[in-house]
Amino acid sequence: MSRIWKRRIAAICAIIFFLIAGCVSASAIVYARFPRPYRAAVVASGLDEALVYALIKAESGFDETAVSRVGATGLMQLMPATAQFICKKEGMEWDLSRLTDGAYNIKVGCAYLSYLLERFEEEETALAAYNAGEGTVRDWLRDEALSSDGKTLTRIPYRETEDYVKKIKKYKKIYAFFYHKT
Repeated sequence: MSRIWKRRIAAICAIIFFLIAGCVSASAIVYARFPRPYRAAVVASGLDEALVYALIKAESGFDETAVSRVGATGLMQLMPATAQFICKKEGMEWDLSRLTDGAYNIKVGCAYLSYLLERFEEEETALAAYNAGEGTVRDWLRDEALSSDGKTLTRIPYRETEDYVKKIKKYKKIYAFFYHKT
């Protein structure tokens, strides 16, 4: 037996031991990997909690200080120009320096997600727009090769966006299951 397999078997045995011994419950592991920080801000948004937390997990992995290579910032990875736009549109205070503040980022990010959900009939389409941009997705919807009805994407041409939407759908199911929301 190879050294790698011996390590894997030892790790599995250790996990089983801890689970049986009651030191770590399976649900505790799940709750640690799928947290719900700033819950008051998420609930106040009126959006599906499972969807918001799935998006945060996919966007930043719950790193409040995350900044992408293109400048998207915070838990919900907001581009400063997008955050400024949604703050102005919704009559919210705009403060670039607060994009790394979790509660503020969630408030603005949820307002933006809500904006997209109002503009696109399908949740998946709104998620694609969150990732690729609203204008890009509107162009896709006008392309008959990508949308048969102009409302729903039958194919997402950007692999990154396609994977992003799939990841959020998967995370949303996990959140819904473990936090008893459907």
